[in-house]
Amino acid sequence: MSIKDIAKRVGVSPSTVSRVLNNPAYKCSSDELRSAIWQAAVELNYTPNEAARRLKMGKGRDQQKTYYINVLLTHTDQLAMDPFFRELLDCVETEVHSNFCVLSKVWVNSLFSDDEKCASSDLNAVINDMYEEADGKSDGLIIIGRCSKDALLMWKKRYRSVVSVNRNPTGGLTDEITCDGSKVAYIAVRHLFELGHRRIAYIGECENEARFAGYRKAIDEEGLPFDSRYVIDRKYAHMEADELIHSLASMEKGPTGIYCSNDIIAVGLLWALNNARSNYFRPSIIASDDIEEGQRTKPMLTTVRLFKEDMARHALYLLLDRLKGGHEGIIRMDIAPQIVSRGSTYRAEAKDWYRYTG
Repeated sequence: MSIKDIAKRVGVSPSTVSRVLNNPAYKCSSDELRSAIWQAAVELNYTPNEAARRLKMGKGRDQQKTYYINVLLTHTDQLAMDPFFRELLDCVETEVHSNFCVLSKVWVNSLFSDDEKCASSDLNAVINDMYEEADGKSDGLIIIGRCSKDALLMWKKRYRSVVSVNRNPTGGLTDEITCDGSKVAYIAVRHLFELGHRRIAYIGECENEARFAGYRKAIDEEGLPFDSRYVIDRKYAHMEADELIHSLASMEKGPTGIYCSNDIIAVGLLWALNNARSNYFRPSIIASDDIEEGQRTKPMLTTVRLFKEDMARHALYLLLDRLKGGHEGIIRMDIAPQIVSRGSTYRAEAKDWYRYTG
């Protein structure tokens, strides 16, 4: 199948399809359209021109072999819930295409990120059914997001090469690309300290979450007492933003700074603050991930950037290197994060620190 076939199915021009397949940063008219193009590419078994040529040549030489890559995204069942993982998936899909491999299957299944659900499920049957869906086109697997230990070990039995791409490490179970969540949170909270903030709230997941550990580490190192009132355990909080703001603002000594463990929480808070009737509570807000939506908020979101394209590029490198016999030991690559300072953080002592401007 060709780019023209994908364009015909989706109802867009071939040039749009080509831009989406080759550039994860391409500003498509909507996330739904981008997803539809990639879904059509997978369903139609689209093969890049060079990969198709190699398949026709056969397997005479390893450097001419084309590999079939499967992708499993575990963080959510709905990509719209977490734009970071959607954008990371875009980068992985583009890297697969750019390296003349065939993206033969993409699964989105949150079961594998939940230890309790995995323990009560017949994982072997679930994984067998999914693996059979790939119909033999399954040389390597890239897992985006957290995966339970039991499930990860089962996946490794079925693939010659498995690479995990995640915010947190797997503990050396497989090749992995990470951006240390503890370090990410530590950097974010230290940034608020440098701006003079001392009462800093945390909004995000807490249990087994490296970013919460990084928040605690920064608080402890600063010699500040841990205040559980400033901790709000949430995976997502976009729809609860008004309530969260009201709860924090109602405290006798509310936080002057807030660290959100992901950008989508922070985007919701900024929206709620801009729509609030009262102006007396205007904390500095910093988050993690650097999703595109964070650049469209008012003010623009200060965040800790995770380099998604680098994570995707090195994930495919490790996957292919193992398939080609390049390494045998487990390799972990940690991509260093970077502060992106924008308008949502201010010095605590500034007289207008609480004012949000459009």
